Amino acid sequence: MSTLHTKLWRDLKRLRAQVLTIAMVVAIGVSGFVGMFAVHESLKGSRDAFYRDNRLADVFVGLKRAPVQLRERLAAIHGVEEVKLDVVFDAQIDLPGVVPPVTGRFIALDLSAVHNGRQGLNALTLKRGRWPERGNALEALVSDRFAAARQLRPGDEVHAILNGRRERLHIVGTAVTPEYVFASQGGAPDDTAFGVWWIDGQRLVEQFDMEGAFNQASLRLAPGVPELSVRAQVDRLLADYGSVGAVGRDGQLSAKIVSDELSSLKVMGTVLPAIFLAVAMFILNVVLSRQVATQRSQIAALKALGYPDAAIGWHYTQLALVIAGLGVLAGLALSEFIGRGMLSLYDEVFRFNGLAYVMSPWLLLASGLIATVAATAGTWTAIRSVVRLRPAQAMLPPAPPMYSKTLVERLGLGRFLTTGARMVVRQVERRPLRAAFTVTGIALAVALQISGAFWLDAIHHIADVQYRQVQQGDVLVNFRRPVPPTVVQDLKRLPGVIDAEPYRTEPVKVSWRGRSEDTALSGYVAGAQLLRVVDEERGPVALPPNGVVLSALLARELGARVGDRVTLDFRLWHRRQVQIEVVDIVHTQFGKLLFMDLAAMNRLARDGDGVAAAALQVDPAAMTAFWTAVKGAPTIASVFDKAGSYEAFSQRTERNMGVFSGILTLFAVAMAVGIIYNAARISLSERAWELASLRVLGMTRAEVSVLLLAELGAELLIALPIGALLGYGLASAMMALMASDAIDFAVVIEPSTYASAGLIVLAAGVASALLVRRQIDRLDLVSVLKVRE
Repeated sequence: MSTLHTKLWRDLKRLRAQVLTIAMVVAIGVSGFVGMFAVHESLKGSRDAFYRDNRLADVFVGLKRAPVQLRERLAAIHGVEEVKLDVVFDAQIDLPGVVPPVTGRFIALDLSAVHNGRQGLNALTLKRGRWPERGNALEALVSDRFAAARQLRPGDEVHAILNGRRERLHIVGTAVTPEYVFASQGGAPDDTAFGVWWIDGQRLVEQFDMEGAFNQASLRLAPGVPELSVRAQVDRLLADYGSVGAVGRDGQLSAKIVSDELSSLKVMGTVLPAIFLAVAMFILNVVLSRQVATQRSQIAALKALGYPDAAIGWHYTQLALVIAGLGVLAGLALSEFIGRGMLSLYDEVFRFNGLAYVMSPWLLLASGLIATVAATAGTWTAIRSVVRLRPAQAMLPPAPPMYSKTLVERLGLGRFLTTGARMVVRQVERRPLRAAFTVTGIALAVALQISGAFWLDAIHHIADVQYRQVQQGDVLVNFRRPVPPTVVQDLKRLPGVIDAEPYRTEPVKVSWRGRSEDTALSGYVAGAQLLRVVDEERGPVALPPNGVVLSALLARELGARVGDRVTLDFRLWHRRQVQIEVVDIVHTQFGKLLFMDLAAMNRLARDGDGVAAAALQVDPAAMTAFWTAVKGAPTIASVFDKAGSYEAFSQRTERNMGVFSGILTLFAVAMAVGIIYNAARISLSERAWELASLRVLGMTRAEVSVLLLAELGAELLIALPIGALLGYGLASAMMALMASDAIDFAVVIEPSTYASAGLIVLAAGVASALLVRRQIDRLDLVSVLKVRE
């Protein structure tokens, strides 16, 4: 072993505590990068394989009703390779032992194609049981997640209200499909309240009087074919049949949500690790610069003995690389734990044929390369100092710093400070860059803690707006077909119903100056209270008697402003095209939507006063009787139970976000400890002679400790408010980077989140200070004071 290698291992042993803390920060950055990108790669690989093996379509379109003879015309569109026509309806499901009804989406299943192995597009994968068979009993497959959530097994029986008729369903198996990787009734996942069901297509067609017709089509395109062109031709072909507008995979609910989640993972896997690696670079820079300063005589001796600058510089680079290597190894081990844990959470939401954790070789190489670059960059200042140091100069003690009055003293404020306080101020002012870096590092730890915890605040805010302000009612019901507004009186006669308000939601195409968007127009009664439009800043918004209100997302997409006249194309019923003035723009949280007064909407559509949905307020004490009556109402196709949805939403999101927030909290604590402990150790090594002299002059250990740690305390207190500002900025940046064209969330951070982040980092600082205090107590006064004059 060479002399420099021997010195390297001795330096590592002497600096072992600092080596471990720096390696810990590097490990966190590496684990975040590798773990999140490994989850991204695993999800993406599983998704792509599932889409490919089960032949997910490229274009989807829903409509009111069209003849199956249109299949040939759809297939004749240039670029279309395959067409699948479906019959799809939502209906109530009555589960045994469950009081509230749940909603099922029933899809016609071609039994002959299934048994012959020719399912076509959006094919099913059977997870348990067998395929349905035609017979007297109506056999069904159910989506695997719903079956697991409701503990349904092959052999169980349930009842469904299909087009007003109560039917017994015999469950024979469970399945997954790429069309419903994320199964949702309205955007929020709730496996207990919404499930997908596949039954004999012939029976479903007969139940809903859809002989020779379809209401959903899926198309597969040839590679390289422009999707927009195909969608435009599909829309023109199906316009007279109540088409709601063709969409690609980026507009299909399940595929879009999976894609948005993958994008979010890439953001998280890039932003957070970059913070940790930047902090590691700073700590390495400070530690190695101090190492070079304390080893001036050793460097001089090595140069005098003929060691070139490159060899000595490489020695200090190796020191940094060893620390980075330890961090990479620990980070890779930690990434396995983080990655598998996150993947298990995703497995509860997304259903693929299989979901296996995969760590690509490029992640290992990239993590090593990034850590190496960060470590090398962190040693640059130290290496430059080594190269510039001449042997004769290095043999002499370093020149004492030039002392002068501090800014506080020049302003005449020094007389208000104690001797110890003046020493702290002088120390900070004479090393401003180091103090600034320390403050910035601690502030980033606070910001990281806030950026992890604010997601829980955001979830609570979303739940408050959606479940308490927008939906003040308890239940939403959807009818099988439009009914007169007088249905409100019938609904009020149901057990426990206190109030009822009808509303209407219709698919429309809105256009403005060459831009267009397929969306939904909702009409609410004047003075609606049970289902309202709520602006993020203004609160509930009263809909004017005339004109249309746009969501901010839709207005931004179209470039429309208040006073503009947009064009509306009603997709169903009379399919009118009208122009209407934009009278307001509201910042809703979800969707590119339009809102109108219900009476004005009916006048505009000219298709009668029928409504297809209603919001109800129900006495909690009468919910059991109310649900029993709803199950027996043949005109109600589906229901939305706010209480059940809120409970499922809260449990899932708070658990997932709680895990994520907990991990970031641990990371923030580790970062704070790494920064504060290393700053204190460096300060101790620089001021050891000064502190030992003060001890000899009669100061106690506690008084000496205060002089050293008060500087860190001041930096810590300065960093807390800066960290709060950085936390808000980091949260805003992450929200912007993960933004989707379908969500418009405000950044909401509660005061308690700021307080907890500050207290956690403060506690980490106190723990680090106590560790350094032990080193101060153990100072060997004799050896410390033996310095050259």
